[in-house]
Formats: sequence, structure tokens, C-alpha cells
Amino acid sequence: MRIDRPLLRASWRSWVANDVDPVGPPWLQPAWTLLFCAGVALGFTLLGIVARGGSWREPAAWPPLYAANLVISLAIGVCAHLLYAAVGAWLGKPRLRRLAGWGRTAYTSGIQLLSVALGWPIGLLLASQVIVLDGVSQPPAGLFGMLLVVLLVTGVIFQFFEVRARQIHAERAAAEAHLRLLQGQIEPHFLFNTLANAISLVEQDPPRARQLLEAFSDVLRQSLGGLRRDDSTVGDELALAEAYLHLLRLRMGERLDFRIDADPALHDQPLPALLLQPLVENAITHGLEPMLDGGTVRVHVRREADRLEIEVLDDGAGLPPAGASARSGGHGLALANLRERLAARYGGAAGLALEPAAPGTRARLWLPVG
Repeated sequence: MRIDRPLLRASWRSWVANDVDPVGPPWLQPAWTLLFCAGVALGFTLLGIVARGGSWREPAAWPPLYAANLVISLAIGVCAHLLYAAVGAWLGKPRLRRLAGWGRTAYTSGIQLLSVALGWPIGLLLASQVIVLDGVSQPPAGLFGMLLVVLLVTGVIFQFFEVRARQIHAERAAAEAHLRLLQGQIEPHFLFNTLANAISLVEQDPPRARQLLEAFSDVLRQSLGGLRRDDSTVGDELALAEAYLHLLRLRMGERLDFRIDADPALHDQPLPALLLQPLVENAITHGLEPMLDGGTVRVHVRREADRLEIEVLDDGAGLPPAGASARSGGHGLALANLRERLAARYGGAAGLALEPAAPGTRARLWLPVG
């Protein structure tokens, strides 16, 4: 995976927000913790130097003090990672994704404070000293006072990150809701065309009209459900795409065929809602409907190392010539909205590309997975 500035920014926001499914390669989240611990250690070192007054004039005392604070900070960071992993395995990712409000605050704050309570004495032990300044160990009373300072400063830091995490989650939810609402407004004529087809079939072919309305009901139920939630799964997205393709086959008859290929083990993989259906709709509208004989749509979902890849291929009209506008309003709005959603959530770790498939077009979407 290529590491660029958008990916780093998305990964940092993911670390601050304590996402259940973090962005970026697995090593990047511990790297943010390491950098944060180094900064915290520097802050406590400066605080200790100020408290001692004369230590400003004794630079030789600074490295040992920073080393001790760094070990303590890293011990707290490691405890936090282990506790998040243990509690996450116990609760399970689905339950963690449903945590909100005070439940999520209690979850994150509880683990962070417990990390301090466990990591601080472990760090002191690993540093082979209590707190050594100018070669003198702190007495128990000083140790207790230092513990209070640590807990106070830690509480302020954690409160800052909690507020920032809530802000990030709110920004993501607002952006996702807005873009998914726009996504649902891209093809409003689909509703009217389907109802018009059903009305025309009521007298000519009642059984087929019933099938059409039942398929249309399935599509509406699943797509409206996607508008109400931030996250879906590969299985739910495939079910929506299959219902949509089944409905279009009733409308287009023998002009449309489709195949869906996905590993069943991926069906529970989390996925932002309403990512796949617009790609399928694009393949029908711009690829097959302009063709007299129609064609075939193929959907492939697979996992490649640390990312999920989704392909939607059609053997239809293909991409327009370079510099020419796409047919029927073009691919632009639907795909632009998808790209915005991916960028808002994953930064440069996700993307969407349209490629010629000879014949037809391939829409390829990729995003990171844990």
C-alpha cells in the first residue's frame, strides 16, 4: 500500500477517533502511538525540569529523565493497545460499531484510565527507578503527588482526544449522510420508469407485473435501509445489487444477463453502505442500455492482502472517447460522490477507477480492510 499524505491524514484521524476498523497498514496505528508517547514523554520531562528549577543548568540530567518518561509513556501505550485488543475481541466488532454516546465514552475513557493505572507502575519498574532527579529518588509522598499530576495531565489529554474523536465521528456521519442522500437522487427517473412499466404490464401480463413490483419492493427496502445506516456488509451490498439486477432483468428481458462472484467468507466484511449499487447502475445505464442486444454485467469481490477489491464489468458500449462527454449525463456525478465518500473515510487508502474492458467497461473499487 502506497503511503501518501491523504493516507497519513486519514490514518491519524482514525487513530484519534479510535476506529474499530483503522485506516492504513497495521503498523501505522502503533507508529502513531509511539510518536504520541514520545511527545508526552517530552512534555513530562519539561515539566520535571521546571519543577526542579536548577535542572535547567544541568543538561546532563535531561536524557535520563526523558528516557524514564519515555519508557513509562510507552508502557502506558502498550497497555492501551493490549486492552483495546482484548476488550475488542471480547465484545466483538459489531457491538463496538454500535457503541455511541455515553457508552462509547465509558468504553474509551475506561480503557485509557486503566492503561495509565497499569502502565505507569510497570513503566517505573522497567525504568529501574521510581523517578530519579539529580540522582535522588522521590520519597513516597512525592511519588503520590507525581501520580496525581500524571492522572490530572492524562485526564486532560484524554478529554481532548475524546472531544476530537466525537468531532471526527460527527463530521464523518454528516458527510456520509449528505453524500448518500445525493447518491440516492442520481437516477430519480428509475422510480418512474419502473412504475410505468408495471402499470403497462398490469393488463398485458399480470404475473410479470406482480414479479416486477415484488422485485422493486426488494430494491426499495434494501436501498432505504442503506440510507439509514453508515455501515453495511459485503453480503448486504451484494444482496442489494442482486435485487437491482433482477429487477432490471424483468424490465430488459433477454437483453440483460448478470453474474455475481464473491467468496462467502467475505460476506460479513464491513463496507460503507450503498457503494456497490451505483456501480452496477452505471454499468446498466451507460454500458448496456445503449446496446440493441444488451449484454452481461459481472460483479467480482475479492480480498488482496490488506485491501478489498470490487469490480463491476460490462460488455456494453464502453467508455466515451477522450474529451467527449459521457452518454446520458455521464458517469460523473455518481462516481464523483463515491470518490468523495471514499476520500472522506479512507483518504488515499481507497479509490475508484474506470477502465476499458474490451469490450465494455470495468469499474474497479478498492478500500483497506483489517
